[in-house]
Amino acid sequence: MASPSLIPSGDFRTSYAVDTTIFPTTTSRNFAILGIILTCFAPLVFSEYWLAILIQIGIFGIAALGLNILVGFTGQISIGHAAFFLLGAFTSAYISNKTPIPVFFAIPLAGLVTAMVGLIFGLPAARLKGLYLVIATLAAQYILLDFFSRAEWFSGGSVPAMANPFSIFGYVLRGDRQYFYVVLAYVVVSYLLVTNLMRSRDGRALVAVRDHYLSAEIMGINLTKYRTLSFGLAAFFAGIAGALYAHYQLVVSNEGFGIERSILFLAMVIIGGTGSIMGTLMGTAFVVLLPESMEWISAELKGSAIDRALQLNNNLTFLREIAIGLIIIAFLVFEPDGLAHRWRQIKTYWKLYPFSH
Repeated sequence: MASPSLIPSGDFRTSYAVDTTIFPTTTSRNFAILGIILTCFAPLVFSEYWLAILIQIGIFGIAALGLNILVGFTGQISIGHAAFFLLGAFTSAYISNKTPIPVFFAIPLAGLVTAMVGLIFGLPAARLKGLYLVIATLAAQYILLDFFSRAEWFSGGSVPAMANPFSIFGYVLRGDRQYFYVVLAYVVVSYLLVTNLMRSRDGRALVAVRDHYLSAEIMGINLTKYRTLSFGLAAFFAGIAGALYAHYQLVVSNEGFGIERSILFLAMVIIGGTGSIMGTLMGTAFVVLLPESMEWISAELKGSAIDRALQLNNNLTFLREIAIGLIIIAFLVFEPDGLAHRWRQIKTYWKLYPFSH
């Protein structure tokens, strides 16, 4: 019989490396690997419609991940994220069209160019906070949109810019079933990069700036450096996502990337959970599926008394905006930590079941 002193009575983490591990248990790691493997079979199972939904979730999830670095991990705010997304799309299309660089390399180059522009806008914004920071990021949104509408050599002006299909080593990937694997690869790599970043010294510095910037400054953390860096990182992932979007749609236009798109990116972060990497993808899926679910509901209610009273088919776009706004308010009031926090509570409940403590 083992001595009572040798029987573990809790979950002890005896080193910093163990405390910052990506997967706390072997089971969680195996489930993550299994989930990625099963996702690889999605093109063989799902229809073109559902693959398009999954591709949207993946692309927007990368953009929202960048915004979460800025908002969730650094404590900054931005309502100009859609402009950087669009900059990445135009940049990748321009590089692949005007230079001999293939699309495979144009996408990361577009991310780097967008990151440099983000650093430029991040320099003045790093010294601002609160309402002044919101106005500064709003100015960045309108400055970039005005540039896109005037720079015909870069974006085509009022004419949509054409983007080449994704190609690697001379092999062109066309259609949702092939492009799905491109987006999946970028999603996995992006989320692993950010996860490891948050385990590094720079990642901990970003979190320290968010938690208490005065204490962080006393500890020797350069606030301007890390606030500016967070803008650059957010812009980098927005540029990568925009480039993926451009080579998926094959057409890039200013339409649909105004302030309302930036609000949607912010909603993905808030609903998923600020400061949660897993929650970012959950919030993105929620926001992408919300309009689709409303269309399904309106289709089911078509011709009914409710449809005649509310005119759902005529006011569907308007109702979408109302629903997203109400959901953001509801999450801020009732679930400020987002879906990720709720998911952790569910796991804890089943881990301790049937005991209440």
